Amino acid sequence: MRKVEVCTYKEEWSSLFEEEKRQLENIFGEVILEIHHIGSTSIHGMNAKPIIDIMPVVTNIHNVEKFYNEMAELGYEAKGENGISGRRYLQKGGDERTHHLHIYEKDNKDIFRHLAFRDYLRVNKEDAKQYGDLKAALAQKYPNNINAYIMGKHEVTAALEQKALAWANRKKNTSTS
Repeated sequence: MRKVEVCTYKEEWSSLFEEEKRQLENIFGEVILEIHHIGSTSIHGMNAKPIIDIMPVVTNIHNVEKFYNEMAELGYEAKGENGISGRRYLQKGGDERTHHLHIYEKDNKDIFRHLAFRDYLRVNKEDAKQYGDLKAALAQKYPNNINAYIMGKHEVTAALEQKALAWANRKKNTSTS
């Protein structure tokens, strides 16, 4: 059974991302265009589940499956789209998860969404604190129920995502005018 754990921010999360990024670049080579650290562990100072979320952006999503054997050697389990069309999702660590990969093809709209959410919380510290505190409270309330934890934060996550997208779009429109 997967235990829901949320802890205070750890400086090592950034170096764990960088280490994994190097391994991914070695495996995928030129298929990868960019690799982003996303999710709560990418937001300095925020409470988070200690799972490194990584978003590689690739030239062609259909090339990803060619690397599944090499990814398995690193400990990753491929889950296909896992409910999100156009994504390839892999996880590492089984019930003791350490990493999630959310792989998208360049120009997929979800790339902008993920980066907007991350960047918004990086600069809006009060929203990040409130979100992190909610996650910690839900993890304490539902330590053995990942679905209740996810549902408990759903409305707040959706509202933050809308704020983040509006913020990112304003920022993008300002820089292009």
